[in-house]
Amino acid sequence: MLNINKIKKYTKELSILLVEDHKELRDTTMSILQSLFKTVKSCENGQEALSEYLSYKKDTDKHYDIVLSDIEMPLMNGIDLTKAIYKENPLQCVIIISAFDESKYLLELINIGIEQFIKKPLDSQELLKSFLEAAKKLNGENIYKIQNKEIILSKDIIYSLDTKSLVNAGESIYLTKYEIIFIELLISSFGKIYTNEDIVSHYASRGESMEVLNIRKLVSKLRKKLPENSLESIYGIGYKFITLNT
Repeated sequence: MLNINKIKKYTKELSILLVEDHKELRDTTMSILQSLFKTVKSCENGQEALSEYLSYKKDTDKHYDIVLSDIEMPLMNGIDLTKAIYKENPLQCVIIISAFDESKYLLELINIGIEQFIKKPLDSQELLKSFLEAAKKLNGENIYKIQNKEIILSKDIIYSLDTKSLVNAGESIYLTKYEIIFIELLISSFGKIYTNEDIVSHYASRGESMEVLNIRKLVSKLRKKLPENSLESIYGIGYKFITLNT
């Protein structure tokens, strides 16, 4: 379980804009944000949020560090809001809140560069984890550790870039060629969501064939070798790799 004080170490000087049209969820989320961030503001639709985003920049000469937004909202939805924000600030950190039935929109948001998304109903631990990862990036800290060309995935498990192998407590774990390609794609950008299309294209660029139907089988086998919960499936979209060394 993530420690709030540890997360606050990274978030306490940051600002966040929450965009959520459901008052009860907005109020509940605000109480969490106010315990973590220095500056917190909420809006109930995308149009209001865009106005607030631009006003904040005008008043403070800086953008909000993080924008946390729903997709389905009146006046302006989360997709149009995100596009407008990226037009103003292409480097903005955007985290999307999404219901399962909105997954059809997520691929478009991933393609335009959102940081990550959180499924509804909101899980407090998942929310905190997303803040920690985003805040570490904003503070210029890698969310994974590299020592002597070894990526530390957890306390006991590392991935060697030289030998292209997993080592668990000093013992090597056999990886197939396809597993190595998959791991190195995901660790090239921790936290980034790779769609099935991204994965198939990556294998093709390496001269290998990968069918979408076989990705799930590959992931299932890899999960038995990787740290628990480090390889996350995003329903209907794809996969991302997270570290557990925080």
